[in-house]
Amino acid sequence: MRIYLDHNATTPPLPEVIDAVAAAQRDLFGNASSIHHHGQLAKAALDLARSSVANLIGANTNEVLLTSGGTESDNLAIRGIAEATEPSSKRHLVTSTIEHEAVLTTFKALEKRGWLTTFIPVDTSGVIEPQLLHDILSARSGDTSLVSIMHANNEIGTVQPITALARIAHEHGALFHTDAVQSAGKLPVDVNNLGVDLLSLSGHKFYGPKGTGALWVRRGIRLVKQTTGGRQERNRRAGTENVPAVVGLGVAAMHAAQAVEKEAPRLSELRDHLERGILSNVKGTQVNGKSTDRVSNTTNISFNNVEAEALLIALDLEGISVSTGSACSSGTLEPSHVLKAIGLSTHRTQNSIRFSVGLGNNTEQIDRIVELIPQTVAKLRSLNRRPVRT
Repeated sequence: MRIYLDHNATTPPLPEVIDAVAAAQRDLFGNASSIHHHGQLAKAALDLARSSVANLIGANTNEVLLTSGGTESDNLAIRGIAEATEPSSKRHLVTSTIEHEAVLTTFKALEKRGWLTTFIPVDTSGVIEPQLLHDILSARSGDTSLVSIMHANNEIGTVQPITALARIAHEHGALFHTDAVQSAGKLPVDVNNLGVDLLSLSGHKFYGPKGTGALWVRRGIRLVKQTTGGRQERNRRAGTENVPAVVGLGVAAMHAAQAVEKEAPRLSELRDHLERGILSNVKGTQVNGKSTDRVSNTTNISFNNVEAEALLIALDLEGISVSTGSACSSGTLEPSHVLKAIGLSTHRTQNSIRFSVGLGNNTEQIDRIVELIPQTVAKLRSLNRRPVRT
C-alpha cells in the first residue's frame, strides 16, 4: 500500500473531475469563440466553470480570468499591474522573502527592468508583522503600486494576516495581490473578507487538472495582458481556451467549496496526529515555522543528523511519498529559501521534510508512518555516526 503525503505539490484529480474532462473532450470540442452551436456549448461550459471558481472564493463571476495555473496567474497579476502603472512615479513593488518562485523570480525580473523592489522579512514562524509593512510603505511616500503577499506558505503552511496587510497597502495607495494557491480549497477564502484586489489560484492543488487556474481581478483595476493575440478572457489573456481542462477545474472548485468546512478540521487532526507521533517517538525533531495559524494539512519537520533526501528516498522505498519542499524547486542543491528566511541553520534546512495530507489520507495511514519513521531515521543516523542534537 502506497501512502501519498505530498498534496502541496499536487493532488490526485477527483473521479468526478476525470469523468467531466473525458466527457468534455468528447462532447465539447467546439471553439468557445465560435458563434455556432458547438462553440456556444463550449462557451456555456466555460461560464459554468468560471461561476464555480467564483463561488469558491466569494467573487463575482465576471471578475474571474481563467489561466493555465498559479504561475501564470501570479505573472499576470504582478507584471500586469506593474506595466499598467508605467511610466509613472509608482515604480515600487513589495513582496515577502518566503513567496513561491513564481512571485520571487517575477519580482527579480522586474527589478532588472528598473522597478524598485522590497522583500519583507518574516518572523521565526514565517509571519509578516503588519507594522513592518506600514513602516516600509510610509517611507516610500506613496510610490508603491503593488504589494504581493501569499495567503498560505507552500512549505511550512503559515497563513499570513492578509486582511490587515491589504488594509495597510490601501492606506498607502497600493494595490494588493495574494497568491492563494495553497489556501483555496483548504481554507475558507473570500476575496471581500480578505480585502485584496487580485487573487491567484491553481486547479491541481484542490483535485483538479494540471494546467488550470484563475486570477481574480477586482472590477475597475487596469491590467496589462501578458499574451497578445485574440480577445479571449475579456481581452486580458489571448489564446483558445482549453475547455475540457477548465470544465475539470469547475468541478474541482465546486467540490472544494462544498467540502472545505468539513475537510479542514479532519486534515488538521491528521496533521497534528502525525506531528505528535514523530516528535514523541523520534529524538532530535522539530516542527519548522510552527504557528497558531497554519493551513490545515501542512507540517514541515526537521530530523537532526539525517539528510532530507536520504530520508525521502528511504520512505519512498517503504511506499510513502513526501517532499523536501517546493516541487517547483526540486533538483536544486540550494537550501530552502523559506527555511532560511525563518532563521534556520543550514543544517536544519538540509534535514527537513514536508508532509502534506489530503483527501485520500486517514488515521490508519498516519499510524503506519509514525510506526515506520523512527526505525527509518535510526537506520540513517547509524550510518552518519554523529551525535543527535535535541
